[in-house]
Amino acid sequence: MPMKYAFWNNKGGTGKTSLCFQALTFYAYQNPDKRILAIDVCPQANLSELLLGGLTGKGSDVLLARQSEPTRRTIGGYFELRLPNPYTPPVIDPKAYTCRPVDYNTMIPENIDLIAGDPILELQSNAVSTLANNQIPSTSPWLRVIDWIRDLVAAIGDEYDTIFIDANPSFSMYTQIALASADRLVLPVMADDSSRRAIQNAFSLIYGLRLPSAIYTQYAFATRLQAEGRELAKVHVIAKNRLTQYVVSASAYTAVLSSIDTDVQNLLAQNPGMFSAAQTQDVMVEIRDFQTAGVVSFARGCPFYAQTAGRKEVMGKRVRVKAEYLQNCVESVQKLVDTL
Repeated sequence: MPMKYAFWNNKGGTGKTSLCFQALTFYAYQNPDKRILAIDVCPQANLSELLLGGLTGKGSDVLLARQSEPTRRTIGGYFELRLPNPYTPPVIDPKAYTCRPVDYNTMIPENIDLIAGDPILELQSNAVSTLANNQIPSTSPWLRVIDWIRDLVAAIGDEYDTIFIDANPSFSMYTQIALASADRLVLPVMADDSSRRAIQNAFSLIYGLRLPSAIYTQYAFATRLQAEGRELAKVHVIAKNRLTQYVVSASAYTAVLSSIDTDVQNLLAQNPGMFSAAQTQDVMVEIRDFQTAGVVSFARGCPFYAQTAGRKEVMGKRVRVKAEYLQNCVESVQKLVDTL
């Protein structure tokens, strides 16, 4: 079965989707013999828009067309298949929900396929939660629903070597379905105290650590999943994202980042089974602020390795991408990709 990486943080604005886009395209480009699948389990579908052309390549229009097909060629289309009979896997044809980004965006490697995101996930969310919490004798509705993406991956079989999952910055039911299917978790954080709290929140939500009261334990995601004999995804990388280009030893950024390092070190020492690595330095990756290079990359749906320095036109405006900053972006993403 393929290795499945989920990019997730319960806190929004940490650069989760941008890192997922760069990491999966870098990884695919550097491993042309491997088949890669991106699953966008986010109603905003920003990863899908990037892969399908970005702003200048009308990625949103391409995505809208995928959502408008008789069978929605999206994760929402797959969920529509599951809603009428949620507890028994039907015959699943993964290709009905899959597209090839390179057909719309020539800067994307040919070995990437996509199951696109879909805003209909928000409309489906209440129904999915209700179905998961039904009480049915001799069965586990919650587990049957939480396995929807696992069922999809099982139907795919060995067609892909690696799967990248972009999960929504929430802990809604569809996000839990995504996380329950993952083997490894990439957790982006920012250099601020809210991101430090976000790490603590993430470990509470996924692993049931430091819950405010024992009353929540029986309802916790980890408790319910482990009760069914399932393993939780292991934290593979905590990416300290969007570091300023000018971090110095006396800066406020450094103090916050140091406290994040300490928190992770303590978590690793107390809960080693929750991580895929044994040493803090093997868990943490620093990502420099992408600055203008990032703006151009995401506007064009263009990975950093395919981008060139110099003056660029984005939606009628001329901007300059500095070679030094672009190289910093490439090196930062490469550190993350090297861990995969």
